[in-house]
Amino acid sequence: MGGMPLNDMPWWRWRSNVRSALHMLSDPEFHETTWLAGLEGYGDITDAVYRLVEDTWLDNWSAEKYVGSIFRDTGEAVLVDAAVLRVLRIMHQVGPDAHVSAYLQHPGWPEAVHAAREAHVRLAHADGEDPDLPPRSLDLLQIMTRS
Repeated sequence: MGGMPLNDMPWWRWRSNVRSALHMLSDPEFHETTWLAGLEGYGDITDAVYRLVEDTWLDNWSAEKYVGSIFRDTGEAVLVDAAVLRVLRIMHQVGPDAHVSAYLQHPGWPEAVHAAREAHVRLAHADGEDPDLPPRSLDLLQIMTRS
């Protein structure tokens, strides 16, 4: 990811996927202009949630398990855990196949976006990136995470 020091974390590919998901989940403008508009190349909310928890199993245990491998410190882990819990709660309530509008209209969505934003900003700053740049496409993420 841009200025991200890709090789300074042992599991940097997983970190890249978590960061990408948090970035997309944390950006209300992106939700409107990309997900709600059906813009190709970025996946949907369900895809972002799966990138957040798929390889890391953050839906089964705390991000603190990954301090030193995916996350730099417990501060990052605590923020990621908060975002994961809020987003998963909504996903379980509306369903993984729900239209993006069901997520955006959920009463807990603003809180989930805020938690994702806090985690995204912390991880982006730690990786030397500007957290306010628009999210990158999944194609670019794939290119950046190839060995």
